[in-house]
Amino acid sequence: MRVTAIVFAVALSIAGSASAQDWEQYTSIQDGFKIDFPGQPKVAEIKWKSEYGYELPARVYTVDKGKEHYSMTVVDYNGIEKMGAERSAKCPPGAEPCRGQVGDRSVIGPAYSTQDIRGALVYASFQFIKRDATIEQYLWNWEDLVEGHEVHMTNHADQSRTMAFIAMRQNRLYIMEGTVPKGYPEPGLFYQSLGWVDKAGNGVRYQQIYVNEIYGLGLYPEPGYGQGGQFQGGGGRGAGAGGQAQPPAGR
Repeated sequence: MRVTAIVFAVALSIAGSASAQDWEQYTSIQDGFKIDFPGQPKVAEIKWKSEYGYELPARVYTVDKGKEHYSMTVVDYNGIEKMGAERSAKCPPGAEPCRGQVGDRSVIGPAYSTQDIRGALVYASFQFIKRDATIEQYLWNWEDLVEGHEVHMTNHADQSRTMAFIAMRQNRLYIMEGTVPKGYPEPGLFYQSLGWVDKAGNGVRYQQIYVNEIYGLGLYPEPGYGQGGQFQGGGGRGAGAGGQAQPPAGR
């Protein structure tokens, strides 16, 4: 069990079963995730400006419950290499910071497009660190064996508490954020509910840690996962009861 799960067990018991009944699982097959929201989220199409200045398509799912705020932002990096190739072709000869790694996408990529994918987790996490807040905790963690960065912070303006988890899967960046008023338990119910789905809406739980820098870039095949009672992919152990894969530890 992850360390954070122990912390949230106390917080969730304080929140009580009555409030938990207001929460429902929301699934986005289009963006490949499932999560509990306290109501139906509003969905907005936006543009996300990446570290290297690419305008990428994104969707923001939000629910406000009183003074509580919950959101999931999903940024699609899958078109960035094409954008990088187009940008690189317009660069003057010898302008390496503009052209990047022409003809090789493995490390830097054309116009730093691969580099942008590799650094997306750090870049998104840094946006939280720059806020007017005290960072209580910043750590590496995972949800259903997809690696990510976890941030706990207290906002200076009103002493509200924000918890965020930033992950990346199949070149999609996921930024999950929950903020609650001063004195409330951290939004652990929201955080603990995050999971992944495939194109058919079936739950995905990998057999080993999913690292987007490796699997999203296609350097190796994705690790296998449990799905609908059947084991998909190679390596690892088969699915357990109810179609859930059985990793060594974790949620």
